Amino acid sequence: MTGSPDTHTARDAGRRAGAAPRSAARLAAVQAIYQVEMTGASVESVLAEFLDHRLDEEVDGLCLAAADRRFLDELLRGTVAERDALDDMLAAVLDESWTVERLETLLRIVMRAGAFELSRRPEVPARVVVSEYVDLAGAFFGGKEPGLVNGVLDRLARALRPAAFEAPGASSAGQGPR
Repeated sequence: MTGSPDTHTARDAGRRAGAAPRSAARLAAVQAIYQVEMTGASVESVLAEFLDHRLDEEVDGLCLAAADRRFLDELLRGTVAERDALDDMLAAVLDESWTVERLETLLRIVMRAGAFELSRRPEVPARVVVSEYVDLAGAFFGGKEPGLVNGVLDRLARALRPAAFEAPGASSAGQGPR
């Protein structure tokens, strides 16, 4: 399934994410980044729309009221501002037969946001970041895309944070903030 991030399968992710403010912020950030990318609207206008309207109400079955607003702001602004550097990071770990530009827009945005968080939020365990964005990909896509997100972000995490993967259980999903 591709297209808009307001699809019905995203409802399930929104309900799961409603229990965790950072998970909800990740979902909202991916939607907001998609909106910026597809419409050319400014980050400020999209962020204002999300903060003023989309987080406080149910949108197509999504309940994002619990989203960590500061984290949403950071993910949205950072991912958009660092787009080229994030694409370079992703290109370095993609299979050589693929380019970042070849990725479907929403899939590319999920990976970019994951790459931003891996590179800029070292306090969040790498395995948590990878898992969260694999879950988001699964909410929006029904095929092999979550596996692709897993492979790409795992390779990137190992390149950016090798120490997190040296010892068994290091930086496990049960440690640190989600």
